[in-house]
Amino acid sequence: MRFVYVFAGWWFLSLAPIQAQDKLLPSPEWLRLQVQAAPLKLRFNGTSAEDARRWQEQFRTKLRELLKSPAAPTTWKTHVVSSAQLADHRRDELILWHADHPPLPVFLLVPNNAKGKVPGVVALHGHGPHGNLPIVGLDRQAGDVAQRDDGYDYGLQLVRRGHVVIAPCLVPFGPRLAAKGEPKTDPCAETFVRMQALGKILIAENLRDSLWCVEFLARHELVDAERLACVGLSYGGRMTMLTAAMEPRIKVAIVSGALNVFQERLSQTYSCGVQIIPGILEWGDVPEIASLIAPRLAIWETGEQYALIKEPFADEAFQKIQKIYRAFGTAENLIRVRHAGNHVWDGRTSVQLMEKHWTR
Repeated sequence: MRFVYVFAGWWFLSLAPIQAQDKLLPSPEWLRLQVQAAPLKLRFNGTSAEDARRWQEQFRTKLRELLKSPAAPTTWKTHVVSSAQLADHRRDELILWHADHPPLPVFLLVPNNAKGKVPGVVALHGHGPHGNLPIVGLDRQAGDVAQRDDGYDYGLQLVRRGHVVIAPCLVPFGPRLAAKGEPKTDPCAETFVRMQALGKILIAENLRDSLWCVEFLARHELVDAERLACVGLSYGGRMTMLTAAMEPRIKVAIVSGALNVFQERLSQTYSCGVQIIPGILEWGDVPEIASLIAPRLAIWETGEQYALIKEPFADEAFQKIQKIYRAFGTAENLIRVRHAGNHVWDGRTSVQLMEKHWTR
């Protein structure tokens, strides 16, 4: 133990050995303990629908503040890069332009012979160098592909079921990756750091682009603006959760491969800056963000073989989300679909549930 002595008005610190609890911790270990002890000050503890609405207003306001209030443009220009008329749908490659934002590359899939207005779906991709290409059935090297083993072409699957689909390319993936010849680094971490220096948040930039796609669909002549959905796998699942949480016009969210929490992920080696909301753990975690979707339909897909969605964390996260759905009296609108696969889009049960919801 250290001892302090007072002599002639001066303080002296003894050189006695420092106790074990005072030893210097490596930064990763110190940060791990801090993450595990994060306060999560705005967890939902209510029991009524009024409690739920009041809490949602409070937490959504705080989340919007942390994200610096990203909003979709209300006007923009659309540049057509290419169009392809396929057997069952048309595929347009577009760039959305607005003077205040980076250009947004998207694919728009429209079913042939659509009768009246049909549901619109924002299909969000996950990590990878191909961005939104696989979502619409394309591969940078191979060209058109009919079906991927991982189900990653869920945009193509959905247009073939009669939905209008928009699939944006998010930062920093696909054609928005670093140019050839730049040093090979983790694009998520590097882009996050650079944006922080500019006062921007990477996930908030992608949220704005996702909201932009919602606005695009809501105005499309073939889309029923009362039947909008958002779907995605992996980081696409994370962005589906966040987009639906912040956009009440989305009536159905299918979140695949993303039922994990920041406290668990950040307690180990982690560099995925694209998912980080600065300051989030002071106020909440994934269950709190997901609770903003209530009482709307939210379907969470999890693969039994996927090692990065760990128990008991996933079950605990889902139980926390259930609390607000029960408070609203809409427990049936929160569904967990377990499949036997790994980190893949399953979609079979989830899409059927979505389409059944449209007919209610």
